[in-house]
Amino acid sequence: MLPRFLANDLDPASNTASLSAEEAHHLTHVLRLRFGDEIAVFDGNGREYRARIERVNRDGVHVHLLEEIGAAPEPVVRLTLAQAVLKGDKMEDVVRDATMMGVAAIEPIVTAHTTVRMKALTEGQAADRWRRIAVASAKQCRRAVLPVIGNGTPFDEWVVQDTAEMRLMLVEPTVSVEGHPVAIVQGQRPGSATLTVGPEGGWAPEEIEIAVRAGWMPITLGRRTLRADAVAIIAIGVLQFLWADL
Repeated sequence: MLPRFLANDLDPASNTASLSAEEAHHLTHVLRLRFGDEIAVFDGNGREYRARIERVNRDGVHVHLLEEIGAAPEPVVRLTLAQAVLKGDKMEDVVRDATMMGVAAIEPIVTAHTTVRMKALTEGQAADRWRRIAVASAKQCRRAVLPVIGNGTPFDEWVVQDTAEMRLMLVEPTVSVEGHPVAIVQGQRPGSATLTVGPEGGWAPEEIEIAVRAGWMPITLGRRTLRADAVAIIAIGVLQFLWADL
């Protein structure tokens, strides 16, 4: 199985592509590949090629495209995960797993109970780190499409801005607003959907009220209490199963 790399400037017309400095470093210093070796390159938008290393120098790594490789099929439903920012490296786990499951976009959101504030999120380098994790996950699971990862949005702005055909808010079964069992979506495969998932401390009651007024459907996964960094991947898998989209 060929090692995979994200390619910049992938140009089928000229049969050329180049690797970023980070990808080039991994190719030359970690895998110790060299001129003439074959690799697979993908552009993050669904195209993937078998390629041969043509040039390695200070400018990076340049490859010659040999033939297109059939990329793994993407989910039919274009699913966005709006995930409340979690503590520590838990958010990195969510990004890795959601990329593996084929989400189209990941929007980090700041809620009443998140410990990370918008200023720290926008001024820091968290989004860049999450994008690198998404690249690594896509390479590992042989996905040729990268999810779009946002820089962060306050929850009260996100719930009124989102325009997905189906908008789902995952709530705990104990909250005051009644949540529908997730199975309610079975047989309703939309063209686009957004799933929003709360932080470790759950949603504030007013956040659920705002979302419901904005047209979001509250859903639950049942009676079990799930870890904040595990619930998103479970919910995505259940939804894709119900949509016959696995």
